[in-house]
Amino acid sequence: MGRQREFDLEQALEAALCVFWRKGYEGASYTDLTQATGVERPALYSAFGNKESLFRLALERYRTHYLDFFPLALELPTSLEVVSHILYRAAELHTRYPDRTGCLGILGALAGSDDAQPVRRALIDARASGETLLRQRLERAKQEGDLPATADCAALAAFICAVLQGMAIQARAGSSRDALKGVILQALSTWPSTSDQSKGNP
Repeated sequence: MGRQREFDLEQALEAALCVFWRKGYEGASYTDLTQATGVERPALYSAFGNKESLFRLALERYRTHYLDFFPLALELPTSLEVVSHILYRAAELHTRYPDRTGCLGILGALAGSDDAQPVRRALIDARASGETLLRQRLERAKQEGDLPATADCAALAAFICAVLQGMAIQARAGSSRDALKGVILQALSTWPSTSDQSKGNP
């Protein structure tokens, strides 16, 4: 009979996620991970595989536990409500924890060695998937008459994702939540609409 694990997998994964969020994939050493999780390296290997596997599991946990506002936003009735919800909730997340500002997915893909390319590619693909979902939602809004017939949904989705990426970088550089809200208000002030929708903070 194998020896029973003496640590909580979910707690260890959350601790590893926080390390990756704070230091990035390459910046996080095994010493950092073992100290944060309280689990020795052999046990980490046994439970989660190598560092790349652990990061991918942490990224999935980040998506389900911290980015859960994104799929919820896509269900809101108007395109303005959709993008407002995404932007404001992202600003809140980027500034929620003083020791790990910004976004794990965005900041983790900015740079990396050749050895980290699979991880960087996974992060880029994850962001592209989110942008595709947003574009599809905006296309539906266009079909429903919520967006003008001339609206370029692909460009709008790319614009919102660019704002999200910029806010993540600004948050990591020390920008406050109020400063990010100013960016959001400016971005929403240009949102195309067929009616006089409010562009205030929800």
